[in-house]
Amino acid sequence: MRIAFDVSPLSHERTGVNNYIRGSLSGLAAVAAERGDEIVAFAPTSPAGRRAIPEALAGIDVELRLVSLPFAHGWRSAWSVLGHPAAERWLGRFDALHFSDWMYPPQRAGVRATTIHDLVPLHHPEWTTPRTRSMHGRKYRNAARTCDVMFANSAFTADDVTATLGFARERVLVAHPGIGAEFTTTGAVADLGVPYLLTVATLEPRKNLGTLVEAFRLLDEPDLVLAVVGGAGWGPQPELDRPGVSRLGRVSDEELGRLYRGAAAVVYPSRFEGFGMPVTEAMASGAPVVASAHPSLDEACGDAAVRVDPERPEAIAAGIRDALGRRDELRALGLAHAAGFSWRRTGEVFRGGYERFA
Repeated sequence: MRIAFDVSPLSHERTGVNNYIRGSLSGLAAVAAERGDEIVAFAPTSPAGRRAIPEALAGIDVELRLVSLPFAHGWRSAWSVLGHPAAERWLGRFDALHFSDWMYPPQRAGVRATTIHDLVPLHHPEWTTPRTRSMHGRKYRNAARTCDVMFANSAFTADDVTATLGFARERVLVAHPGIGAEFTTTGAVADLGVPYLLTVATLEPRKNLGTLVEAFRLLDEPDLVLAVVGGAGWGPQPELDRPGVSRLGRVSDEELGRLYRGAAAVVYPSRFEGFGMPVTEAMASGAPVVASAHPSLDEACGDAAVRVDPERPEAIAAGIRDALGRRDELRALGLAHAAGFSWRRTGEVFRGGYERFA
């Protein structure tokens, strides 16, 4: 097969969705190499993206087709909405086209596919920006109308796609995220000078860090620090300028692996997720996990995390105490659970879906 794969979101700094795109493409490339397939990773992108995308895809065996455009977002939107010219004019013939959250390029032939990471913009528009609501809303409508197959990062999201968008469930395939090679129990361990709890999230309302900070205050553990990894997002920001809270900002995957390995516990109180990749990354690194009880996190957590009501600070605090007391037990459960996820498997689901619906 010749597969056209949209990588335009990789022009921006790495987030969960971008890590999924890169990881799933690496898994697909590994499968394609054995099957004799050809993958064309493409993107209309900004001049900055033309530099960032090759760096993000370093080490992945794909042909790269990038075109640098000023105001690239506008061009991608216009191409999607106008519906011409067909992608074949730029990329040549292909057997499958897999598009991202950022656009839905027109095509003449071949399997049409996309990934749905979550439907937060539809269910909770107050947790997203106007631009996100507009961009994703158009993408969802187009995908439901034109796709042969959709991939979802969890069964929860797959069921949601069918219930909300009316897309046949048998055409929504579950492709769980894998886990990066940086997230293992071996390697250097971060040292912040004191024991610490770790949370990993963009600073935005859905991630619920304000409630976590209040839970940390209720813990009243003067020898414990709350370390916060993640870039500034949007909306009201959590009050992190408090005693015992250390804001680390964005870090590399290598540094994140060290932080996971050194954490007394990792806390993930998100209100709604598609899957919840930091949960399995932390488990693979040997950290006990405390996570929101929202059902969107069930597959990431399995039976290996302490689950808590994300809206009650006292429940989060109690969950942290529980995790600290059961550290060895949760570590063993988490390692066993995380072993079931791999980017190779994600790639196999993608490749199988293209073939099945060709």
